[in-house]
Amino acid sequence: MRWDPAQYGRFAAERDRPFFDLTSRIEAVAPRHVVDVGCGQGHLTATLSARWPDAVVEGIDSSEEMIAEAAGVAGVAFSVADAASWEPADDVEVIVSNAALQWVPRHQELLLRWASSLPAGGWLAVQVPGNFDSPSHVLMRQVARREPWAARLHDVVRDTDAVGTPESYASVLLSAGLRADVWETTYLHVLHGDDPVLEWVRGTGLRPILAALTPVDAEEFVRQLTVELREAYPPGPHGTLFPFRRVFAVGYRA
Repeated sequence: MRWDPAQYGRFAAERDRPFFDLTSRIEAVAPRHVVDVGCGQGHLTATLSARWPDAVVEGIDSSEEMIAEAAGVAGVAFSVADAASWEPADDVEVIVSNAALQWVPRHQELLLRWASSLPAGGWLAVQVPGNFDSPSHVLMRQVARREPWAARLHDVVRDTDAVGTPESYASVLLSAGLRADVWETTYLHVLHGDDPVLEWVRGTGLRPILAALTPVDAEEFVRQLTVELREAYPPGPHGTLFPFRRVFAVGYRA
């Protein structure tokens, strides 16, 4: 399953905003070591380097395509690594993960380990999409369960939401002895262009489905999904309205 940085970046302004809403709640003054887990193309990680110029700033991502795109970003050390197996070094004082951990099964167990490892003065800041029950994702699953897709996509389509409730993330941070600042926000994006919600999910949730199909089958799947999405998200005179819920969790060790 390969990432396409260009496709993902088509809605950069909308995708980037939660990162800044998340990191604005981190009050670290001069951390020694900062890590962005699931850094993608690296342009957002660069803002962490600019904010803390004396810190060692790292960006890790499981996608070789994304890390290759990030290679030209100055001031950050990038590497390919799996978030599920990554463990922070002793001097890591800020951990950021924006819109990445929804891909990691049982990621709240991972968060508990990361939170428990933080030294005094350390911060953990995480944002995950909470749109599993939105039409954009419900319709993908519905089409995938029809024939002829059901057998081929049975192991690809998730039946349960990997993202927990805000209360569950607060519980993780508090259990690790951190102060917890947890909230959720639904952004109402105004998207432009033809079938913009389809183009949005092409860059994220639709990727594993299309990767499991032949090019011909993928084209037919997209054709069917397009019809459904057009009805769920009709274009208006000012664009297509696309509500998108996200869950934020920031923890601090006093």
